[in-house]
Amino acid sequence: MGGSDAFGDRLAEAVRRTGVPGCVGLDPHLDRLPDAVARGVSPAEAARIFCLGAVEAVAGVVPAVKPQVAFFEALGAPGVAALEEVVAAARAAGLLVVLDAKRGDIGSTAEAYAHGTLDDDGPLGADAVTLSPYLGPESLAPFLVRCEQGKGVFVLVRTSNPGAGPWQVDGPDPVAPRVAAWVEAESARSAGATGLGSVGAVVAATVRDEAAAWRAAMPHAWLLVPGFGAQGGTLEDVRALVRPDGLGALVNSSRGVLFPRPGVGEDDWRAGIARRAGELAARLAPLGPGGAVSGKGAPKV
Repeated sequence: MGGSDAFGDRLAEAVRRTGVPGCVGLDPHLDRLPDAVARGVSPAEAARIFCLGAVEAVAGVVPAVKPQVAFFEALGAPGVAALEEVVAAARAAGLLVVLDAKRGDIGSTAEAYAHGTLDDDGPLGADAVTLSPYLGPESLAPFLVRCEQGKGVFVLVRTSNPGAGPWQVDGPDPVAPRVAAWVEAESARSAGATGLGSVGAVVAATVRDEAAAWRAAMPHAWLLVPGFGAQGGTLEDVRALVRPDGLGALVNSSRGVLFPRPGVGEDDWRAGIARRAGELAARLAPLGPGGAVSGKGAPKV
């Protein structure tokens, strides 16, 4: 699917509108929620209040949010209901929603996952979802149908966990380059006016020495970039993942925006999230469309 309704182009427009190639992850760690949120309510209600407040705080500052499904599912049915409300609120606020679910299965199960995560008449109706490709292209096919309908996917290619190397990139026949080749073929096929498709890849900020190679391997793909900020990724680490025009990468920060540094208190947790989101936007803006157009380089960090 090409044109302005394609997810790849919608994401490009959102990044251009905000000037920020980044998103905020919604990971409601119960042990880090503010006392003002958690006191006297159930865990699911605390997660709901906190994430709705975070959505309000970051709307208009960044183009997208990335709810981590596991934190909500761990809270049972009330947590899933909270996730539905958070996704709806984010979309209503003009944010694109990348659902971090890492789904992967075959046949009718994959179809059910695709409906549950992406379809507007399903329970969530997110704009995009993360996928695990281990079961092969067959497991991704139902999601590609949704890409033809304006949705997007981000397929795990090179992840940030230390144990990923032996399977993903090491040895004589690593898996990640083959998955990347598939992603590139599908993203090129679905590329819209920006030259970026609706089939993207997850490439971590913490594999700096590989960044340029992954960008070159998938020139038509949006790259979702975890590991920035609290996990150690820096601007220098992600610079090569962003195209010269400031598009092509969506850099995620979760804990670094949601929570203050350990030992630092704050009287107004919503204001704290808004402030840290603004700081994230300021850090990433030189890599975005505005910085690219003006010729500014990213600051050294």
